[in-house]
Amino acid sequence: MQTELSNALGVEHAVFGFTPFPAVAAAITRAGGFGVLGAVRYTAPGELARDLDWMQEHTDGLPYGLDVVMPAKKVEAPDKQTLTEADVEAMIPDEHRRFVTEILDKYHVPQLAEGEASGWRITGWMEQVARTQLDVAFDYPIKLLANALGSPPPDVVRRAHDHGILVAALAGSPRHARHHKAAGIDIVVAQGYEAGGHTGEIATMVLTPEVVAAVDPLPVLAAGGIGTGEQIAAGLALGAQGVWLGSLWLTTEEAELHSRRLTAKLLAAGPGDTVRSRALTGKPARQLRTDWTDAWDDPSGPGPLPMPLQGLLVAEANSRIQRHEVEPLLGTPVGQIVGRMTSERSVQAVFDDLTRGFERAIDRINRIAGRSQR
Repeated sequence: MQTELSNALGVEHAVFGFTPFPAVAAAITRAGGFGVLGAVRYTAPGELARDLDWMQEHTDGLPYGLDVVMPAKKVEAPDKQTLTEADVEAMIPDEHRRFVTEILDKYHVPQLAEGEASGWRITGWMEQVARTQLDVAFDYPIKLLANALGSPPPDVVRRAHDHGILVAALAGSPRHARHHKAAGIDIVVAQGYEAGGHTGEIATMVLTPEVVAAVDPLPVLAAGGIGTGEQIAAGLALGAQGVWLGSLWLTTEEAELHSRRLTAKLLAAGPGDTVRSRALTGKPARQLRTDWTDAWDDPSGPGPLPMPLQGLLVAEANSRIQRHEVEPLLGTPVGQIVGRMTSERSVQAVFDDLTRGFERAIDRINRIAGRSQR
C-alpha cells in the first residue's frame, strides 16, 4: 500500500491513523503506517510534552504527526480582543445550563467524587489553546501537522514549513479543498459524510475524486467509511494517495477508552447506529446515537450552542457520564464503519487484515483487467 506520498514520508503503508491515544499512534507507526496523535484533549502543555516524549521513545525513529483543532471562525469579544476561557464560559445561557442539569437528573447521573477532576475540558477548540500546543509540538520531530477544522492561520502554516513539517487540513467539499490549496496546505484530507467526528454532507465516494481534481497536484487522503483493505484500494483507485482512518482504532487493544461498557457498545453497533449531531462540540460531528444526542437534537429543547460554547457547557456532564458509565447516555465520536468493528484486536492485527484485504482487491482488479484485455 505504497504511494508517492507514503514514499516521501518514509512509511511502508499509505495509512494515516488518527487517534487521541499515544499508544495507538505509536503502534500505527510501528506497524508501517503513519500515526497521528490528536492534541485536543490536552489542556496543559506539560501533558502534551509528556506524551510526545513517550511517542519519541516508542516509535523506533519512524515518522508520526500531530492533529490540532483551530476553528476557522472563533468567538471574539466585541473589541476583537482574545477571550479567556472564563469569558467564554460567561457567554453560556442559563437555559442551556438548566437543560444539562435536567438530562443528568433524569438519568440519575451521580456527581463526581469530591476532589475528582472533571476530565478534559474541550478548550482545545479555542485557538489560543491550540497555539500553546504548537509551541510544544514544534520542539519535537513531528513530520505532519493536521488541522481538523479548516486551514490553520497563515502564520501557523509558515511556522510548520519553517520546521520542515507538512501541513494537512480536512475538507468536506471541493470548495473547502480549493481554499486549503490557496492557503498553502500540503495535503488535503477528503473527509466524507460517513466519517466519525466533524464531517460534512458529501459521501466519500463522491467527495474524493472531486477533491483530487480540485487540488491537483496536491496529494489527497480519502477519509470516511474506510475500514478494510478493499476500501483502501477503492480510495486509491479514486485518486487518493493514502487514507485517513480514525474510528477503526477505538476498539484496538492499545486504545484507552477506560470504559468496558462503551467498548461493548461500539462492538455491538451497526452502521446505522451513528448520528451527525452538534451535541458534543457545537459543530456537526458523527457519533454514536444515544439518549444524550437525541435530547440535544430534539426541537423542543434549546438546541446546541456554537463552538466552543457547547464543548465547555457539556464537558463536566460528559465526564460524569463516562466516569459512571451511564449506558443510555454513553457515546463517542465514531463513523459508520463501526459496523466492521466487531472484536478487540491489536493495531498490528488490524494492519495485517488491511494488508490482506488490499491484496485481495488488487488481485481481483488484475483478474478483471486481464480478462478485459483478451
